[in-house]
Order: sequence, then structure tokens, then C-alpha cells
Amino acid sequence: MITTGSYDEALERFHHTGPEREGWLSNHGPMVAEALARLGHEDRVHRWTDGYIRGLEDVPRGIDRIDAAAWRDPLGDPVRSGDWIDFFRAEVEQEAWATTLVRWWPRLLPGIAAGATHGVIRVGHAVRALRAEETAPRRQELAHALAYWAARWQPVPQVAPAGRLSAARALTLVPPVPRQEHGIRNRIAQLDETGGWRRAVRSLAPPDRSADVPEALRSLVDAVLAQYAARAHGNATMLVHAATAPQAVLNALPSLPEAMWSASLEAAWSATAAVVAAYLPPDTRPVPRLGAHTPDEVLEQALAHGGEHVIKLADTALGARTSSEEPLALAAVLTAIDLDA
Repeated sequence: MITTGSYDEALERFHHTGPEREGWLSNHGPMVAEALARLGHEDRVHRWTDGYIRGLEDVPRGIDRIDAAAWRDPLGDPVRSGDWIDFFRAEVEQEAWATTLVRWWPRLLPGIAAGATHGVIRVGHAVRALRAEETAPRRQELAHALAYWAARWQPVPQVAPAGRLSAARALTLVPPVPRQEHGIRNRIAQLDETGGWRRAVRSLAPPDRSADVPEALRSLVDAVLAQYAARAHGNATMLVHAATAPQAVLNALPSLPEAMWSASLEAAWSATAAVVAAYLPPDTRPVPRLGAHTPDEVLEQALAHGGEHVIKLADTALGARTSSEEPLALAAVLTAIDLDA
């Protein structure tokens, strides 16, 4: 349960800052604040915010009003970030926040790679908080999150699962992009020339019914967490998103009509396979022994580390269902700490 108080106060502070800093690095503040509050550590929100907010930039100013009928033109244009913020702030004040979400989700979903998937991740955190309790700062956070997704909208090839493999098995078939260099946009652009990538994505077994999509997403998150510790040396920070992006889609799913669920799974799986291909190392490493660490102890280590990706991975890992793979989920968090993700 996320209560009002420090979390909402932190949102009001972060809404004076922009969605990015230093060119295109994502502002993780609102996402981490929500994760801390959900994990029962709202008492840490302000202290963490105090340290993080110093490195952020002011919220960008708009340059021209976005026409609701011509929304495709500025889609994916980060120069229009301020315009998108103004647009969505008005949207969530003029109608129910869920109405805005349902209208824009299918428009934004094909560009799920936006901001290295931080667009959908920020939306997922915002929606989860709104379902817990609707407040003005949380409505505005959804507006900022949707605006970031729209401004950085970036597609990945959409491939519908049509195979028989589990998520864990299908993930092992994902090949690396030919040139693992430069940023994620450069790497994702290589997917169409990456032999075997589409075949690997297609190999995933689709759920029998749309009602089974939440379970399929949970299985995908579980599979990424289980493989993270062995692969994280490829890029400990970026590979976090292979888990947190589908988790964000899962967070938003209860607020979306079931007719949108199958497309949401396809986009989430394609995004995960894209991130894995972009940062897949040439070898795997032994998974560190968990020892006697309990989930609470692992969380304390993550909080002590304080890194935005470590905290968000801990939120995802500790929210994973109890299963035979839970120790691997905890090992993922410990690996992220060790590698300073």
C-alpha cells in the first residue's frame, strides 16, 4: 500500500524537473520514490530525493501547443518534451486518468523502447500508485510519464509469439546484435539485421487466452531475473530494463481493457528481447551463492546502495511470486549491487 505523504510530496518536487538530464539520461526520481513507498520505506523517500534531485534539470518549456488531432507529428520528438507535458497535464485534469491512459496506451505501445524503455517504466509506476490512491500529484505524475514516453517514442520490431517455448527457454535463444557499441538506439536499429532475432522472439508460446496474459508477463519477469546474474556483466544497468519494462506493463495491465492485453504482452516481450540482444555478453558467469540472505536483508543492501536501478530491480525482484526461482531473483539484486548497476 502506497500512502499519501512523502511520496506525493516528492512527486511535487520532481515535477519541477525535466524527464532527462545530461542529454538523454532518464530522470528516475518519481519511479524510485514510488518503489520506496511501495516497499514500505516511505521514510527514506525525502532523503533519497534530496541527494538525487541536485543533478536534475528544470522542466522544459513548451514551444508550440500539440494539436490533439495531429498527435503523430510530434511523436518521438524530444524537442517537444515541454509541449507533451503541457498536453498531458491538461488531459488528466479534464477527464478521468484511466480514460487518458486507455486512449494513449495503444498509441504509445509500439514505441515501447522510448528512453531505453523508461517511458513505459515510468508510466507503470505512476499507474500502480494511482490504483492505490488517486491524488493530484499522482495524476500529474501520469501526465509527466506519458509525456516522456511520447517525446522519446521509439519502436522495436513487433513479432507475435507463435511458438511452444517457455520464456526462460526463448530468452536463451536471443542472439546479440552484430555491433555491440554506442547507445541503445544504435543497437536496437540493428535488430532487423540480426540473424535469428525474429525467430527467437516468435518461439515464445503465446497464452491460450487473453486472461492468461498476466501470468505470461510474470513468467517473463521471472525468467529475466533468473538469468540476470549470469549475464549482467554485459551491461548491469541496461539489462535491468529487460525485467523492469515487462514489470511496468504488468503494473499497468489491471487499468487497461482486456482487449489490449495481448498486444501489451507482445510489445513487452519484444522490448525485453531487444534489450537482451543489445547487451548480451559473449559468455555467462557463475551465479553468486545467495547464502543465508533473506529478502529483507537483500532489500536492506539495495537501500544502502541507493542506486536508482538497484532499487527498481529490488522492487521488481521482491515483488516476484514465490517460486523455485526466487533465490535467483535475490541473486539478481545482489549482482546488481556488486556491479553497481
